[in-house]
Amino acid sequence: MEDNQSVATLIDSTTCKIQQLQKAFAELESHRALTLNLKWKQLEEHFHGLEKSLKRRFNELEDQEKEFEMKTMEAQRLLEKREAAVVAKEQDSLSRLQEKRDAAVFAIVNALGKHDKLSSSGHAVVASENRAGVPIGEEKLPDAMAAESNLEDVKGFSENENVELKSYPQLIKLCEDMDSEGLHKFISDNRKNLAAMREEIPQALKAAMDPARFVLDSLEDFYRIEIPNLDGKKDANLLGLRRTCIMLMECLSILLTSPDLGPVSEVSDDVKEIAKAIAEEWKPKLDALDIDASNGNSLEAHAFLQLLATFGIASDFDQEEISRLIPMVSRRRQTADLCRSLGLSEKMPGVIEILINSGRQIDAVNLAFAFELTEQFSPVPLLKSYLKEARKASSPLKPGNASPTAQNEVNERELTALKAVIKCIEDHKLEEEYPLEPLQKRVLQLEKAKADKKRATEAAKPQPKRPRANGVGYGPRATNVAADKTFYARVTDRYPQYIYDRPYVYPGPTDNHGPSLLGSATYNLSPSHGNYFGNGYQYQAPYLH
Repeated sequence: MEDNQSVATLIDSTTCKIQQLQKAFAELESHRALTLNLKWKQLEEHFHGLEKSLKRRFNELEDQEKEFEMKTMEAQRLLEKREAAVVAKEQDSLSRLQEKRDAAVFAIVNALGKHDKLSSSGHAVVASENRAGVPIGEEKLPDAMAAESNLEDVKGFSENENVELKSYPQLIKLCEDMDSEGLHKFISDNRKNLAAMREEIPQALKAAMDPARFVLDSLEDFYRIEIPNLDGKKDANLLGLRRTCIMLMECLSILLTSPDLGPVSEVSDDVKEIAKAIAEEWKPKLDALDIDASNGNSLEAHAFLQLLATFGIASDFDQEEISRLIPMVSRRRQTADLCRSLGLSEKMPGVIEILINSGRQIDAVNLAFAFELTEQFSPVPLLKSYLKEARKASSPLKPGNASPTAQNEVNERELTALKAVIKCIEDHKLEEEYPLEPLQKRVLQLEKAKADKKRATEAAKPQPKRPRANGVGYGPRATNVAADKTFYARVTDRYPQYIYDRPYVYPGPTDNHGPSLLGSATYNLSPSHGNYFGNGYQYQAPYLH
Protein backbone atom coordinates (compact mmCIF):
# COMPACT_ATOMS: atom_id res chain seq x y z
CA MET A 1 0.00 0.00 0.00
CA GLU A 2 2.87 2.37 0.77
CA ASP A 3 4.21 1.78 -2.76
CA ASN A 4 0.77 2.59 -4.20
CA GLN A 5 0.60 5.86 -2.22
CA SER A 6 4.07 6.91 -3.39
CA VAL A 7 3.12 6.18 -7.01
CA ALA A 8 -0.09 8.20 -6.63
CA THR A 9 1.88 11.13 -5.14
CA LEU A 10 4.29 11.10 -8.07
CA ILE A 11 1.42 11.09 -10.56
CA ASP A 12 -0.26 14.04 -8.79
CA SER A 13 3.00 16.04 -8.86
CA THR A 14 3.14 15.90 -12.65
CA THR A 15 0.65 18.78 -12.93
CA CYS A 16 2.91 21.01 -10.82
CA LYS A 17 5.92 20.09 -12.88
CA ILE A 18 4.06 20.82 -16.11
CA GLN A 19 3.21 24.30 -14.75
CA GLN A 20 6.84 24.91 -13.87
CA LEU A 21 7.86 23.87 -17.35
CA GLN A 22 5.26 26.22 -18.82
CA LYS A 23 6.75 29.17 -16.90
CA ALA A 24 10.18 28.34 -18.20
CA PHE A 25 8.87 28.34 -21.74
CA ALA A 26 7.08 31.66 -21.10
CA GLU A 27 10.43 33.35 -20.44
CA LEU A 28 11.59 32.21 -23.85
CA GLU A 29 8.35 33.14 -25.54
CA SER A 30 9.38 36.81 -25.97
CA HIS A 31 12.34 35.75 -28.08
CA ARG A 32 10.65 33.19 -30.33
CA ALA A 33 7.00 33.67 -29.58
CA LEU A 34 5.43 31.91 -32.58
CA THR A 35 7.74 28.90 -32.65
CA LEU A 36 7.82 28.33 -28.91
CA ASN A 37 4.07 28.70 -28.57
CA LEU A 38 3.55 25.99 -31.18
CA LYS A 39 6.07 23.62 -29.52
CA TRP A 40 4.67 24.20 -26.08
CA LYS A 41 1.16 23.21 -27.11
CA GLN A 42 2.52 19.99 -28.54
CA LEU A 43 4.51 19.25 -25.39
CA GLU A 44 1.56 20.11 -23.17
CA GLU A 45 -0.72 17.74 -25.03
CA HIS A 46 1.92 15.03 -24.90
CA PHE A 47 2.46 15.34 -21.14
CA HIS A 48 -1.27 15.45 -20.39
CA GLY A 49 -1.73 12.32 -22.47
CA LEU A 50 1.04 10.54 -20.54
CA GLU A 51 -0.51 11.64 -17.25
CA LYS A 52 -3.93 10.27 -18.19
CA SER A 53 -2.41 7.02 -19.42
CA LEU A 54 -0.42 6.52 -16.20
CA LYS A 55 -3.44 7.25 -14.01
CA ARG A 56 -5.61 4.84 -15.99
CA ARG A 57 -2.97 2.09 -15.81
CA PHE A 58 -2.44 2.75 -12.11
CA ASN A 59 -6.17 2.41 -11.42
CA GLU A 60 -6.26 -0.85 -13.38
CA LEU A 61 -3.37 -2.25 -11.35
CA GLU A 62 -5.06 -1.25 -8.11
CA ASP A 63 -8.25 -3.05 -9.18
CA GLN A 64 -6.29 -6.15 -10.15
CA GLU A 65 -4.46 -6.11 -6.84
CA LYS A 66 -7.72 -5.91 -4.91
CA GLU A 67 -9.19 -8.73 -6.98
CA PHE A 68 -6.09 -10.89 -6.38
CA GLU A 69 -6.25 -10.24 -2.63
CA MET A 70 -9.91 -11.27 -2.57
CA LYS A 71 -9.15 -14.49 -4.48
CA THR A 72 -6.26 -15.23 -2.14
CA MET A 73 -8.43 -14.75 0.92
CA GLU A 74 -11.14 -16.97 -0.59
CA ALA A 75 -8.61 -19.70 -1.41
CA GLN A 76 -7.22 -19.47 2.11
CA ARG A 77 -10.70 -19.89 3.57
CA LEU A 78 -11.36 -22.93 1.36
CA LEU A 79 -8.01 -24.43 2.33
CA GLU A 80 -8.70 -23.96 6.02
CA LYS A 81 -12.16 -25.48 5.57
CA ARG A 82 -10.75 -28.55 3.80
CA GLU A 83 -8.00 -28.90 6.37
CA ALA A 84 -10.59 -28.88 9.15
CA ALA A 85 -12.59 -31.54 7.29
CA VAL A 86 -9.51 -33.75 6.93
CA VAL A 87 -8.69 -33.39 10.62
CA ALA A 88 -12.26 -34.29 11.51
CA LYS A 89 -12.12 -37.40 9.33
CA GLU A 90 -8.83 -38.43 10.93
CA GLN A 91 -10.27 -38.04 14.40
CA ASP A 92 -13.35 -40.03 13.39
CA SER A 93 -11.18 -42.83 11.95
CA LEU A 94 -9.03 -42.92 15.07
CA SER A 95 -12.13 -43.08 17.25
CA ARG A 96 -13.57 -45.99 15.28
CA LEU A 97 -10.23 -47.80 15.34
CA GLN A 98 -10.00 -47.35 19.09
CA GLU A 99 -13.54 -48.72 19.49
CA LYS A 100 -12.64 -51.81 17.44
CA ARG A 101 -9.49 -52.35 19.48
CA ASP A 102 -11.43 -52.04 22.73
CA ALA A 103 -14.04 -54.50 21.45
CA ALA A 104 -11.32 -56.98 20.45
CA VAL A 105 -9.64 -56.75 23.85
CA PHE A 106 -13.02 -57.18 25.57
CA ALA A 107 -13.75 -60.29 23.48
CA ILE A 108 -10.37 -61.78 24.32
CA VAL A 109 -10.85 -61.14 28.04
CA ASN A 110 -14.35 -62.70 27.95
CA ALA A 111 -13.07 -65.77 26.09
CA LEU A 112 -10.28 -66.29 28.60
CA GLY A 113 -12.72 -65.81 31.50
CA LYS A 114 -15.16 -68.36 30.06
CA HIS A 115 -12.34 -70.80 29.53
CA ASP A 116 -11.21 -70.47 33.16
CA LYS A 117 -14.78 -70.98 34.42
CA LEU A 118 -15.32 -74.01 32.21
CA SER A 119 -12.04 -75.51 33.33
CA SER A 120 -13.00 -75.18 36.99
CA SER A 121 -16.58 -76.37 36.42
CA GLY A 122 -15.32 -79.30 34.37
CA HIS A 123 -13.60 -80.77 37.40
CA ALA A 124 -16.85 -80.42 39.42
CA VAL A 125 -18.87 -82.15 36.68
CA VAL A 126 -16.49 -85.08 36.62
CA ALA A 127 -16.65 -85.39 40.43
CA SER A 128 -20.47 -85.27 40.58
CA GLU A 129 -20.74 -87.72 37.70
CA ASN A 130 -18.53 -90.13 39.60
CA ARG A 131 -20.71 -89.80 42.68
CA ALA A 132 -24.21 -89.99 41.12
CA GLY A 133 -23.48 -91.65 37.80
CA VAL A 134 -25.34 -88.86 35.94
CA PRO A 135 -23.51 -86.71 33.35
CA ILE A 136 -24.53 -83.33 34.78
CA GLY A 137 -22.20 -81.42 32.47
CA GLU A 138 -23.85 -82.49 29.17
CA GLU A 139 -26.06 -79.37 29.00
CA LYS A 140 -22.99 -77.10 29.11
CA LEU A 141 -21.16 -78.88 26.30
CA PRO A 142 -22.12 -76.40 23.51
CA ASP A 143 -20.97 -73.45 25.63
CA ALA A 144 -17.74 -75.22 26.39
CA MET A 145 -17.11 -75.86 22.71
CA ALA A 146 -17.78 -72.22 21.85
CA ALA A 147 -15.44 -71.03 24.58
CA GLU A 148 -12.71 -73.38 23.43
CA SER A 149 -13.20 -72.18 19.86
CA ASN A 150 -12.86 -68.57 20.96
CA LEU A 151 -9.76 -69.42 22.90
CA GLU A 152 -8.23 -71.14 19.89
CA ASP A 153 -8.92 -68.04 17.82
CA VAL A 154 -7.23 -65.86 20.42
CA LYS A 155 -4.24 -68.19 20.64
CA GLY A 156 -4.01 -68.37 16.87
CA PHE A 157 -4.02 -64.57 16.65
CA SER A 158 -1.20 -64.24 19.16
CA GLU A 159 0.82 -67.03 17.58
CA ASN A 160 0.53 -65.50 14.11
CA GLU A 161 2.42 -62.46 15.36
CA ASN A 162 5.49 -64.55 16.17
CA VAL A 163 5.31 -67.54 13.80
CA GLU A 164 5.46 -67.03 10.03
CA LEU A 165 2.96 -69.20 8.18
CA LYS A 166 4.35 -71.22 5.30
CA SER A 167 2.69 -70.42 1.98
CA TYR A 168 4.41 -73.30 0.18
CA PRO A 169 4.55 -76.40 2.41
CA GLN A 170 5.40 -78.42 -0.73
CA LEU A 171 8.89 -76.95 -0.57
CA ILE A 172 9.59 -78.76 2.69
CA LYS A 173 8.32 -82.04 1.27
CA LEU A 174 10.51 -81.75 -1.83
CA CYS A 175 13.57 -80.92 0.28
CA GLU A 176 12.89 -83.79 2.67
CA ASP A 177 12.74 -86.17 -0.31
CA MET A 178 15.91 -84.59 -1.82
CA ASP A 179 13.95 -84.27 -5.07
CA SER A 180 15.98 -81.69 -7.04
CA GLU A 181 14.09 -82.24 -10.30
CA GLY A 182 10.76 -81.79 -8.55
CA LEU A 183 12.05 -78.64 -6.85
CA HIS A 184 13.04 -77.14 -10.21
CA LYS A 185 9.60 -77.90 -11.62
CA PHE A 186 7.80 -76.51 -8.57
CA ILE A 187 9.78 -73.25 -8.73
CA SER A 188 9.10 -72.95 -12.44
CA ASP A 189 5.37 -73.56 -11.99
CA ASN A 190 5.16 -70.89 -9.24
CA ARG A 191 7.48 -68.34 -10.87
CA LYS A 192 4.86 -65.57 -10.57
CA ASN A 193 5.28 -65.65 -6.78
CA LEU A 194 9.02 -66.19 -6.88
CA ALA A 195 9.91 -63.31 -4.56
CA ALA A 196 7.70 -64.64 -1.75
CA MET A 197 8.78 -68.23 -2.35
CA ARG A 198 12.45 -67.29 -2.21
CA GLU A 199 12.00 -66.15 1.38
CA GLU A 200 10.90 -69.67 2.37
CA ILE A 201 13.50 -71.70 0.46
CA PRO A 202 16.33 -71.31 3.06
CA GLN A 203 14.09 -72.67 5.82
CA ALA A 204 12.84 -75.44 3.51
CA LEU A 205 16.42 -76.48 2.66
CA LYS A 206 16.94 -77.09 6.36
CA ALA A 207 14.53 -80.03 6.10
CA ALA A 208 16.85 -81.85 3.65
CA MET A 209 19.03 -84.61 5.01
CA ASP A 210 22.09 -82.92 3.48
CA PRO A 211 21.19 -79.41 2.20
CA ALA A 212 24.58 -78.79 0.58
CA ARG A 213 24.53 -82.09 -1.35
CA PHE A 214 20.91 -81.43 -2.34
CA VAL A 215 21.82 -78.06 -3.88
CA LEU A 216 24.78 -79.62 -5.69
CA ASP A 217 22.43 -82.22 -7.20
CA SER A 218 20.21 -79.40 -8.47
CA LEU A 219 23.13 -78.07 -10.59
CA GLU A 220 23.24 -81.19 -12.75
CA ASP A 221 21.58 -79.70 -15.85
CA PHE A 222 23.23 -76.27 -15.68
CA TYR A 223 25.23 -76.98 -18.86
CA ARG A 224 22.75 -79.22 -20.61
CA ILE A 225 22.38 -79.04 -24.39
CA GLU A 226 21.02 -75.65 -25.41
CA ILE A 227 18.43 -75.39 -28.18
CA PRO A 228 18.57 -71.85 -29.62
CA ASN A 229 15.38 -70.21 -30.80
CA LEU A 230 14.66 -69.55 -34.46
CA ASP A 231 15.32 -65.82 -33.96
CA GLY A 232 18.81 -66.53 -32.63
CA LYS A 233 17.97 -65.75 -29.00
CA LYS A 234 19.00 -68.01 -26.16
CA ASP A 235 16.81 -70.81 -24.88
CA ALA A 236 14.51 -69.18 -22.29
CA ASN A 237 14.03 -72.53 -20.54
CA LEU A 238 17.76 -72.92 -20.00
CA LEU A 239 18.10 -69.34 -18.76
CA GLY A 240 15.33 -69.96 -16.25
CA LEU A 241 16.97 -73.17 -15.03
CA ARG A 242 20.31 -71.39 -14.58
CA ARG A 243 18.71 -68.60 -12.60
CA THR A 244 17.08 -71.20 -10.37
CA CYS A 245 20.45 -72.85 -9.77
CA ILE A 246 21.98 -69.52 -8.76
CA MET A 247 19.02 -68.78 -6.47
CA LEU A 248 19.33 -72.15 -4.71
CA MET A 249 23.04 -71.58 -4.07
CA GLU A 250 22.25 -68.13 -2.66
CA CYS A 251 19.55 -69.58 -0.41
CA LEU A 252 21.99 -72.22 0.83
CA SER A 253 24.44 -69.44 1.71
CA ILE A 254 21.70 -67.72 3.70
CA LEU A 255 20.95 -70.96 5.53
CA LEU A 256 24.63 -71.56 6.36
CA THR A 257 25.35 -68.00 7.53
CA SER A 258 22.09 -66.83 9.16
CA PRO A 259 21.84 -67.54 12.92
CA ASP A 260 18.09 -66.88 12.83
CA LEU A 261 17.49 -70.14 10.95
CA GLY A 262 18.99 -72.25 13.71
CA PRO A 263 22.03 -74.52 13.80
CA VAL A 264 22.98 -76.18 10.52
CA SER A 265 25.79 -78.61 9.92
CA GLU A 266 28.74 -77.25 7.98
CA VAL A 267 29.47 -78.34 4.42
CA SER A 268 31.29 -81.66 4.63
CA ASP A 269 34.67 -82.26 3.02
CA ASP A 270 33.15 -84.80 0.63
CA VAL A 271 30.59 -82.26 -0.60
CA LYS A 272 33.33 -79.65 -0.97
CA GLU A 273 35.32 -82.06 -3.14
CA ILE A 274 32.27 -82.59 -5.35
CA ALA A 275 31.73 -78.84 -5.57
CA LYS A 276 35.39 -78.36 -6.48
CA ALA A 277 35.09 -80.98 -9.24
CA ILE A 278 32.03 -79.16 -10.65
CA ALA A 279 33.91 -75.85 -10.54
CA GLU A 280 36.87 -77.41 -12.38
CA GLU A 281 34.46 -78.69 -15.01
CA TRP A 282 32.79 -75.27 -15.42
CA LYS A 283 35.96 -73.19 -15.43
CA PRO A 284 37.12 -73.95 -19.01
CA LYS A 285 33.68 -72.97 -20.29
CA LEU A 286 34.28 -69.40 -19.12
CA ASP A 287 37.13 -68.82 -21.58
CA ALA A 288 34.91 -67.68 -24.44
CA LEU A 289 31.75 -66.17 -22.98
CA ASP A 290 29.31 -64.36 -25.25
CA ILE A 291 28.20 -60.73 -25.29
CA ASP A 292 26.45 -60.99 -21.92
CA ALA A 293 29.89 -61.21 -20.32
CA SER A 294 31.10 -58.03 -22.03
CA ASN A 295 27.92 -56.33 -20.80
CA GLY A 296 28.46 -57.52 -17.22
CA ASN A 297 25.45 -59.82 -17.07
CA SER A 298 26.83 -63.35 -17.50
CA LEU A 299 24.84 -66.08 -15.76
CA GLU A 300 27.64 -68.60 -16.32
CA ALA A 301 30.26 -66.45 -14.58
CA HIS A 302 27.80 -65.60 -11.79
CA ALA A 303 27.04 -69.29 -11.18
CA PHE A 304 30.75 -70.16 -11.07
CA LEU A 305 31.54 -67.41 -8.55
CA GLN A 306 28.46 -68.27 -6.45
CA LEU A 307 29.56 -71.93 -6.40
CA LEU A 308 32.97 -70.92 -4.99
CA ALA A 309 31.41 -68.60 -2.40
CA THR A 310 28.60 -70.89 -1.23
CA PHE A 311 30.73 -74.02 -0.74
CA GLY A 312 33.80 -72.18 0.57
CA ILE A 313 36.23 -73.43 -2.08
CA ALA A 314 37.51 -70.07 -3.36
CA SER A 315 40.89 -70.68 -1.69
CA ASP A 316 41.48 -73.61 -4.08
CA PHE A 317 41.51 -71.23 -7.07
CA ASP A 318 43.77 -68.35 -8.10
CA GLN A 319 42.42 -65.02 -6.81
CA GLU A 320 43.72 -63.15 -9.83
CA GLU A 321 41.75 -65.41 -12.14
CA ILE A 322 38.65 -65.04 -9.98
CA SER A 323 38.92 -61.25 -9.93
CA ARG A 324 39.12 -61.18 -13.73
CA LEU A 325 35.61 -62.68 -13.79
CA ILE A 326 34.05 -59.81 -11.80
CA PRO A 327 33.60 -57.49 -14.83
CA MET A 328 31.53 -60.27 -16.41
CA VAL A 329 28.93 -59.92 -13.60
CA SER A 330 29.37 -56.24 -12.71
CA ARG A 331 25.82 -55.35 -13.70
CA ARG A 332 24.16 -57.97 -11.50
CA ARG A 333 22.88 -56.68 -8.17
CA GLN A 334 24.56 -59.44 -6.11
CA THR A 335 28.07 -58.52 -7.32
CA ALA A 336 29.22 -56.51 -4.28
CA ASP A 337 28.15 -59.17 -1.73
CA LEU A 338 29.64 -61.87 -3.92
CA CYS A 339 33.00 -60.09 -4.02
CA ARG A 340 33.05 -59.77 -0.23
CA SER A 341 32.21 -63.46 0.19
CA LEU A 342 35.11 -64.36 -2.11
CA GLY A 343 37.53 -62.06 -0.26
CA LEU A 344 38.11 -59.81 -3.27
CA SER A 345 37.64 -56.42 -1.57
CA GLU A 346 41.33 -55.56 -2.04
CA LYS A 347 41.09 -56.36 -5.74
CA MET A 348 38.23 -53.93 -6.39
CA PRO A 349 40.34 -50.89 -7.41
CA GLY A 350 41.78 -52.92 -10.26
CA VAL A 351 38.33 -54.19 -11.24
CA ILE A 352 36.96 -50.64 -11.28
CA GLU A 353 39.86 -49.52 -13.48
CA ILE A 354 39.00 -52.28 -15.98
CA LEU A 355 35.36 -51.17 -16.06
CA ILE A 356 36.31 -47.54 -16.64
CA ASN A 357 38.71 -48.42 -19.45
CA SER A 358 36.03 -50.54 -21.15
CA GLY A 359 33.48 -47.71 -21.15
CA ARG A 360 31.31 -49.04 -18.30
CA GLN A 361 31.56 -46.10 -15.95
CA ILE A 362 28.17 -46.63 -14.32
CA ASP A 363 29.19 -50.11 -13.17
CA ALA A 364 32.39 -48.54 -11.87
CA VAL A 365 30.45 -45.90 -9.91
CA ASN A 366 28.17 -48.54 -8.34
CA LEU A 367 31.13 -50.63 -7.17
CA ALA A 368 32.99 -47.53 -5.98
CA PHE A 369 30.08 -46.70 -3.68
CA ALA A 370 29.69 -50.33 -2.58
CA PHE A 371 33.35 -50.55 -1.47
CA GLU A 372 33.74 -46.89 -0.32
CA LEU A 373 36.23 -46.01 -3.05
CA THR A 374 34.57 -42.78 -4.17
CA GLU A 375 37.57 -40.68 -3.13
CA GLN A 376 39.79 -42.67 -5.44
CA PHE A 377 37.17 -42.85 -8.19
CA SER A 378 35.12 -39.65 -8.19
CA PRO A 379 31.57 -40.48 -9.37
CA VAL A 380 30.59 -37.24 -11.13
CA PRO A 381 33.53 -37.09 -13.58
CA LEU A 382 32.95 -40.76 -14.40
CA LEU A 383 29.26 -40.16 -15.15
CA LYS A 384 30.05 -37.13 -17.29
CA SER A 385 32.69 -39.13 -19.14
CA TYR A 386 30.20 -41.93 -19.79
CA LEU A 387 27.60 -39.50 -21.11
CA LYS A 388 30.17 -37.78 -23.29
CA GLU A 389 31.29 -41.06 -24.80
CA ALA A 390 27.70 -42.14 -25.34
CA ARG A 391 26.89 -38.91 -27.19
CA LYS A 392 30.07 -39.19 -29.22
CA ALA A 393 29.27 -42.77 -30.19
CA SER A 394 25.70 -41.75 -31.01
CA SER A 395 26.67 -38.84 -33.27
CA PRO A 396 26.55 -39.81 -36.98
CA LEU A 397 29.58 -39.02 -39.12
CA LYS A 398 27.49 -36.96 -41.55
CA PRO A 399 24.40 -35.56 -39.85
CA GLY A 400 22.96 -34.24 -43.11
CA ASN A 401 23.11 -37.62 -44.80
CA ALA A 402 21.83 -39.69 -41.87
CA SER A 403 18.74 -41.77 -42.67
CA PRO A 404 15.65 -41.46 -40.41
CA THR A 405 16.19 -44.98 -39.09
CA ALA A 406 19.84 -44.30 -38.23
CA GLN A 407 18.91 -41.01 -36.56
CA ASN A 408 16.24 -42.78 -34.48
CA GLU A 409 18.81 -45.31 -33.30
CA VAL A 410 21.22 -42.51 -32.42
CA ASN A 411 18.57 -40.69 -30.38
CA GLU A 412 17.51 -43.92 -28.68
CA ARG A 413 21.07 -44.68 -27.56
CA GLU A 414 21.52 -41.18 -26.15
CA LEU A 415 18.12 -41.38 -24.43
CA THR A 416 19.00 -44.70 -22.80
CA ALA A 417 22.36 -43.34 -21.63
CA LEU A 418 20.74 -40.23 -20.14
CA LYS A 419 18.18 -42.27 -18.22
CA ALA A 420 20.92 -44.55 -16.88
CA VAL A 421 22.95 -41.56 -15.63
CA ILE A 422 19.85 -39.99 -14.02
CA LYS A 423 19.05 -43.28 -12.27
CA CYS A 424 22.61 -43.56 -10.95
CA ILE A 425 22.55 -39.97 -9.67
CA GLU A 426 19.27 -40.58 -7.85
CA ASP A 427 20.40 -43.91 -6.39
CA HIS A 428 23.55 -42.43 -4.88
CA LYS A 429 22.11 -38.98 -3.95
CA LEU A 430 24.45 -36.99 -6.22
CA GLU A 431 21.94 -34.28 -7.17
CA GLU A 432 23.93 -31.48 -5.50
CA GLU A 433 27.12 -32.42 -7.32
CA TYR A 434 25.47 -33.25 -10.65
CA PRO A 435 22.17 -31.34 -11.17
CA LEU A 436 19.45 -33.32 -12.91
CA GLU A 437 17.61 -30.45 -14.61
CA PRO A 438 19.75 -30.22 -17.78
CA LEU A 439 19.68 -33.99 -18.20
CA GLN A 440 15.92 -34.16 -17.72
CA LYS A 441 15.38 -31.36 -20.24
CA ARG A 442 17.43 -33.28 -22.80
CA VAL A 443 15.40 -36.42 -22.09
CA LEU A 444 12.17 -34.51 -22.73
CA GLN A 445 13.57 -33.15 -26.01
CA LEU A 446 14.54 -36.61 -27.25
CA GLU A 447 11.24 -38.17 -26.18
CA LYS A 448 9.29 -35.38 -27.90
CA ALA A 449 11.33 -35.85 -31.08
CA LYS A 450 10.73 -39.60 -30.89
CA ALA A 451 6.97 -39.11 -30.50
CA ASP A 452 6.85 -36.59 -33.36
CA LYS A 453 8.70 -38.95 -35.70
CA LYS A 454 6.39 -41.80 -34.74
CA ARG A 455 3.32 -39.70 -35.53
CA ALA A 456 4.83 -38.61 -38.84
CA THR A 457 5.60 -42.21 -39.78
CA GLU A 458 2.09 -43.35 -38.95
CA ALA A 459 0.61 -40.48 -40.95
CA ALA A 460 2.70 -41.51 -43.95
CA LYS A 461 1.40 -45.08 -43.92
CA PRO A 462 -0.94 -45.92 -46.84
CA GLN A 463 -4.61 -46.08 -45.92
CA PRO A 464 -6.50 -49.33 -46.72
CA LYS A 465 -8.99 -49.31 -49.57
CA ARG A 466 -12.60 -48.92 -48.47
CA PRO A 467 -15.66 -50.45 -50.24
CA ARG A 468 -18.03 -48.18 -52.13
CA ALA A 469 -21.01 -46.75 -50.28
CA ASN A 470 -23.60 -48.68 -52.35
CA GLY A 471 -21.77 -51.94 -51.66
CA VAL A 472 -21.83 -52.89 -55.35
CA GLY A 473 -18.14 -53.16 -55.82
CA TYR A 474 -14.73 -52.17 -54.54
CA GLY A 475 -12.01 -49.86 -55.68
CA PRO A 476 -9.07 -51.01 -57.78
CA ARG A 477 -7.22 -53.90 -56.30
CA ALA A 478 -3.98 -53.02 -54.53
CA THR A 479 -0.95 -54.68 -56.05
CA ASN A 480 1.58 -53.65 -53.42
CA VAL A 481 0.27 -55.69 -50.49
CA ALA A 482 3.63 -57.28 -49.88
CA ALA A 483 5.33 -53.92 -49.89
CA ASP A 484 2.79 -52.51 -47.45
CA LYS A 485 3.61 -55.19 -44.93
CA THR A 486 7.06 -53.75 -44.51
CA PHE A 487 5.58 -50.62 -42.99
CA TYR A 488 4.61 -52.54 -39.86
CA ALA A 489 7.48 -53.42 -37.60
CA ARG A 490 7.68 -56.71 -35.80
CA VAL A 491 6.33 -56.85 -32.26
CA THR A 492 9.79 -57.28 -30.83
CA ASP A 493 10.99 -54.19 -32.73
CA ARG A 494 8.13 -51.98 -31.65
CA TYR A 495 8.12 -53.10 -28.04
CA PRO A 496 11.72 -53.79 -26.97
CA GLN A 497 12.06 -55.78 -23.77
CA TYR A 498 14.47 -55.18 -20.93
CA ILE A 499 17.50 -57.35 -20.83
CA TYR A 500 18.91 -57.12 -17.36
CA ASP A 501 17.57 -57.96 -13.91
CA ARG A 502 19.23 -55.26 -11.82
CA PRO A 503 18.50 -51.55 -11.48
CA TYR A 504 21.51 -50.46 -13.50
CA VAL A 505 20.46 -50.87 -17.12
CA TYR A 506 22.38 -48.87 -19.70
CA PRO A 507 23.95 -49.46 -23.08
CA GLY A 508 27.44 -50.82 -23.22
CA PRO A 509 29.98 -49.30 -25.60
CA THR A 510 29.55 -50.40 -29.17
CA ASP A 511 33.22 -50.70 -29.86
CA ASN A 512 34.65 -51.78 -26.54
CA HIS A 513 33.69 -55.45 -26.47
CA GLY A 514 36.86 -57.23 -25.53
CA PRO A 515 37.65 -60.72 -26.66
CA SER A 516 34.75 -63.09 -26.29
CA LEU A 517 34.63 -64.82 -22.95
CA LEU A 518 32.77 -68.26 -23.23
CA GLY A 519 31.71 -70.30 -26.22
CA SER A 520 28.03 -70.93 -26.42
CA ALA A 521 27.40 -74.36 -25.03
CA THR A 522 24.44 -76.44 -26.19
CA TYR A 523 21.90 -78.06 -23.85
CA ASN A 524 18.68 -80.23 -23.62
CA LEU A 525 15.17 -78.76 -23.37
CA SER A 526 13.36 -79.40 -20.10
CA PRO A 527 9.55 -79.35 -20.36
CA SER A 528 9.27 -77.97 -16.84
CA HIS A 529 10.95 -74.63 -17.54
CA GLY A 530 8.75 -72.74 -19.93
CA ASN A 531 9.18 -68.94 -20.07
CA TYR A 532 10.94 -68.81 -16.74
CA PHE A 533 11.17 -65.54 -14.84
CA GLY A 534 14.16 -65.53 -12.53
CA ASN A 535 16.44 -66.75 -9.79
CA GLY A 536 14.66 -65.36 -6.80
CA TYR A 537 13.93 -61.93 -8.20
CA GLN A 538 11.26 -60.42 -10.41
CA TYR A 539 12.40 -60.65 -14.03
CA GLN A 540 10.90 -59.41 -17.26
CA ALA A 541 9.88 -62.16 -19.63
CA PRO A 542 11.13 -63.61 -21.78
CA TYR A 543 14.83 -63.54 -20.93
CA LEU A 544 16.85 -61.77 -23.59
CA HIS A 545 20.62 -61.80 -23.49
